[in-house]
Amino acid sequence: MNANARPLIDIDWENFDPWRIQSVTHELSDHPLLQPDQLVALGKRLQGSTRVFTFNSDASAGTNFDAVSRLYPNRKPVAETLQRISDAKAWMLLRHVQADETYRELIDLAFDPIQPYIERKDPGVYYRAGWIFVASPHTITPFHIDRNHGILLQVRGHKKVYVWDAADTDVVSDRARDCFHARHELDLVQWNEAFRARAKVFDLGPGMGVYMPLTSPHMVETDDEPSITISLTYSTRATRKNAMQHVVNDLLHRIGLQTPPVGKRRLFDRLTYTAASALVAAHGTGSRPPACPSLARRSAYAIAD
Repeated sequence: MNANARPLIDIDWENFDPWRIQSVTHELSDHPLLQPDQLVALGKRLQGSTRVFTFNSDASAGTNFDAVSRLYPNRKPVAETLQRISDAKAWMLLRHVQADETYRELIDLAFDPIQPYIERKDPGVYYRAGWIFVASPHTITPFHIDRNHGILLQVRGHKKVYVWDAADTDVVSDRARDCFHARHELDLVQWNEAFRARAKVFDLGPGMGVYMPLTSPHMVETDDEPSITISLTYSTRATRKNAMQHVVNDLLHRIGLQTPPVGKRRLFDRLTYTAASALVAAHGTGSRPPACPSLARRSAYAIAD
């Protein structure tokens, strides 16, 4: 790691709050590994693996993100889609690019210099990962939540990002977050067109970005040109604790017990965290429980699944 290098990502670090949505600027747009030819080469290496997730442009904001690739499949080969993204009518995610030796260097270049700034407010950073999104014009990323803090950086093209506060339980309920952390289930994360009025909206072009805390609901629309975006995600001691409390709340709910929302009762949260720690130690990784491997594996980089 090279924490002494000049940061290529800038947030208002003095006022950085790990649980608050914030705008970002960056200097990664011209990096060679984020240019179309190199992404085509990466796509060829990932062809046929679980590290490519793609669907066509018929998906809407309300499409279930878990099912979108099945409901609206993009059947073109990965390299062909990337080469013809302008008219491919497709959305593609190249997952866990940190597992590729070449792209891990890019993740380190971007993340190493800012990790000390993050650690000042949100210690225990681990499970770093990179995700590259390539989308045709007029494509929607359906409404969903993620299980890590994330820094979304626009590289090429323009897109509109709608983000809601992680604490906004009118948009995504605490129960929906329980299910998501325990089983990675998004059935209760449901879009309502009325949500637009309460979103924070970011019009992103190259060199711009947005920081989104754990489980901040979001939805994305591309503009009239192809889009390339890279997202850096990571876990911390606080995100792990939050997720594990949701896992236990889900288990208690499924046996008929009502629980207070995470963060509302400190004593209950401490007890559920202790129980969750024992649960994870007993079960290890897996889908039931916990869905998120980062709860059991505190590795520096996310493990590609």
